[in-house]
Amino acid sequence: MLCTIKAFSQTKPFKISGTLITETDKMALEAATIYLQRAKDSLLVTYTISDKNGRFSLEGKTADRHLNLYISYVGYLTHFQSINLDQESINLDTINLKTDVNALDEILIKVSPPVIIAKDTLKFNAASFKTKKDANVEDLLKQLPGVGVTEEGKITVNGKEVDNILVNGKPFFSNDPTITTRHLNKEIIENIQITDTKTKAEAFAGDEGDKEKKTINLVIKEENNDGIFGQVAAGTGTNKRYELAGMLNLFDNDKRISILAGGNNINSPGFSFGRGLTSGEGITISQNYGANYVDKLRKKSDLSANYFFSDSRSENENTIQREYILPDSRYSTSSNTSSYNESGNHNVNLGLNIEVDSTLLININPSFNISTNKAETSTDETSLDEEDTLTNQSILSSFTETTNKNFNNHLSITKRFGKKGTYVRFLISNKYQSTKSDAFLNSETSIFGSDSETTNRNQFTDGDEKLKGFYTSAIFRWPLKAKEFFLDFKFNYRNDTQENIKSTYTFEADTQDFTLFDEDLSTDFEYINKRSTPALKLTYKKEKWSVSSEMGYVFRTLENIDFLRPDLSLGRDFENIELRSNFHYRFNPKSYVYSSYNLSNTPPLLSQLQPFQDVSNPLNTVTGNPNLKPTNTHSFYFGYHAFNFQKRSGFFSHINARLSNNQVVTKTSIDENFVRNTSYANVNGGYSLSASGSYNKEVKIDSLKTFKYSLGLSTSINKSVNFNNDVQYVSNNTALTPHAGITFSWDDVMMITPNYRISFNKTTFDLENFNDQEFLNHSVGLQMTTFVPKKFEWLHNISFNYNPNVATDFQKSAWFWNTTLAYTMFKDQGILTLKVYDLLNQNTNARRIATNDYIQDSQSMVLKQYFMLSFSWKFNNF
Repeated sequence: MLCTIKAFSQTKPFKISGTLITETDKMALEAATIYLQRAKDSLLVTYTISDKNGRFSLEGKTADRHLNLYISYVGYLTHFQSINLDQESINLDTINLKTDVNALDEILIKVSPPVIIAKDTLKFNAASFKTKKDANVEDLLKQLPGVGVTEEGKITVNGKEVDNILVNGKPFFSNDPTITTRHLNKEIIENIQITDTKTKAEAFAGDEGDKEKKTINLVIKEENNDGIFGQVAAGTGTNKRYELAGMLNLFDNDKRISILAGGNNINSPGFSFGRGLTSGEGITISQNYGANYVDKLRKKSDLSANYFFSDSRSENENTIQREYILPDSRYSTSSNTSSYNESGNHNVNLGLNIEVDSTLLININPSFNISTNKAETSTDETSLDEEDTLTNQSILSSFTETTNKNFNNHLSITKRFGKKGTYVRFLISNKYQSTKSDAFLNSETSIFGSDSETTNRNQFTDGDEKLKGFYTSAIFRWPLKAKEFFLDFKFNYRNDTQENIKSTYTFEADTQDFTLFDEDLSTDFEYINKRSTPALKLTYKKEKWSVSSEMGYVFRTLENIDFLRPDLSLGRDFENIELRSNFHYRFNPKSYVYSSYNLSNTPPLLSQLQPFQDVSNPLNTVTGNPNLKPTNTHSFYFGYHAFNFQKRSGFFSHINARLSNNQVVTKTSIDENFVRNTSYANVNGGYSLSASGSYNKEVKIDSLKTFKYSLGLSTSINKSVNFNNDVQYVSNNTALTPHAGITFSWDDVMMITPNYRISFNKTTFDLENFNDQEFLNHSVGLQMTTFVPKKFEWLHNISFNYNPNVATDFQKSAWFWNTTLAYTMFKDQGILTLKVYDLLNQNTNARRIATNDYIQDSQSMVLKQYFMLSFSWKFNNF
């Protein structure tokens, strides 16, 4: 703190302003990048962009007496001048930018601006953002304005989710972004491009992408596109904890090959070299390996392929206590479950993009998946009435072995006509999934009271499920006004056929085998879901705004053919309108609004429609309702996003509302022994409303020290219509969650980030015997990293959770402290790391949840404290 006070005293504020115009026609230049660098080491001090009138203002603090000013704009020569900070406010008046004529007799000095803003692309120069030594891409992303990265590696840009990460415009490795962000070194990156997410076909046709999702493209430096680099790591710890990981990358310009392998028993099923620590539920041992291949086959065609295998073994023990609320009484259940699972997964993805010519693009994307799972479970459960009298109990043990095979293929053909925006696109997708299972069940269920009953089951079930899906669509775009106003003619067709055969046999003492067929617990049916949707869409696009509206009419046929019980076969036809509309307006490069409205139609699930009586659980008999109607959902969304590059401040907010008609809900009746009979019904009047807003601000103390803070508030209101013991009722839930966090970072010295979150939750009911429910949860966190002495990095991750409402048998509060000490050696290629998981040995995951008819407290097995020493080695040869 004393060092920070001293740093403040040595810096002085400055403000530099001016106006940009073109030298030839004296037109104002909007969205030019203006930035200041230190003269002695070219370190970025601050930057901004010009407004629609060409005006700009640079503000900050520095201890330097001179700074270098650069002004960059595409198509114009970069302007440079040295600024003498002899006064706090400096007005540069009007600056004329000269057209870049690329004269051959000139010596051009290339300077890359920190930020370039195009119509739909935000581009950051990686070298302009200071990071710690040996930083990876994730460390770099955390320094970019408007970009957030969670502890799990999830990335957001201006509050929007990043769902796709590319390297030089192509997939790097499968669909796990952390493989890219945590294992590529920042030093090989030239720049980072952020755009709205688009498919290859959408980009080729000039369509707008998904404005609510973002794609990050990492552009590799030209000199780093040819070479070998990678990393290996190994660690061992107390309680027989271990981790192993290795990755090798071969880059040969357009050709890229990557290989990885790893394994651990510290609940980290993904691929990671991370110095961080993970928690989770239960204990998981995992291993994985895979390969990725990307290449350009010809001038405008490319291929991507990857294979990934994962294998895991996990065990868990779970305790659950529930209090069920009935209109005239209450009862409670208590259960203890032990489980063990083994799973393996082989996954192959291919991508082939063939640009036949400048007007024709073909995309082919097949994928294959084979997974196996073995699960052993044992559960004992008891039910008590309000007077703690035992009403029923059950003991169950099961073993299930499942094999799943899945094949998907997507073919897209896009053809453009002329230069006005006309195109036609055909999409064909097919899916085949096969699931075979063998399940053994041994259970004893006892129901007490005046009509006591005990049900014993010792059964084997042979399961065989198949799903065949076919989907095709056609789009024809007709420009009513070239490149601005479009009319789309669309047609979608989908046909899904599901076959489900489950043959259950009871164990017979005479044969000592499972030979007695149990029709009540067996199924044999075919379920068909057909959907045809003709639609029209209008799109109008201008430079700063766009609007679109689409209307479709759905023809849907649901058919169930029951071969075991022909009298339960059914067929239903539905017709509904679907609507979609979007509006996007960009006030300036710093802010925009986005709104949408959707009317969607969702049919009931087969299990909800089929009048088959499921008696697999003696304490809960489930029967479908063939008279159910589809659910119509009206969805409204409004979002406002603003980020001031000059002031390093951002405000992000959204409002989301959903109103459902004919919503499908469960309808349960409970007898005096608390045995349930469940069906389904349509209800109206339910809705949900959620809103959130956050403000963040970055204050640059000087060129090395930065202070950030963020404030946020989220809230939701939900009205639910449900049934409780055949009585219809309404519940209203209100949730409010304010949160705050600050970050102080001092380059090469330290970074500290405390945060606090409190959650209020209240539910009210319109039934007299239902008491209102209120829950409160506190969460405090602290992350601190020090980078001194030199070559050392010491990370602390501390959290405190307090759940005052959980039952007395559960732990209400716990501190969770993980720490990592890393030492860099061998010219920064080697890292020796000591990790301590759960330093205070208080890890717990006790939690309380509330639904419309019960309150639940639960607690399960967690990973216990361990110490681990590991070593990693990075290598490269470019």
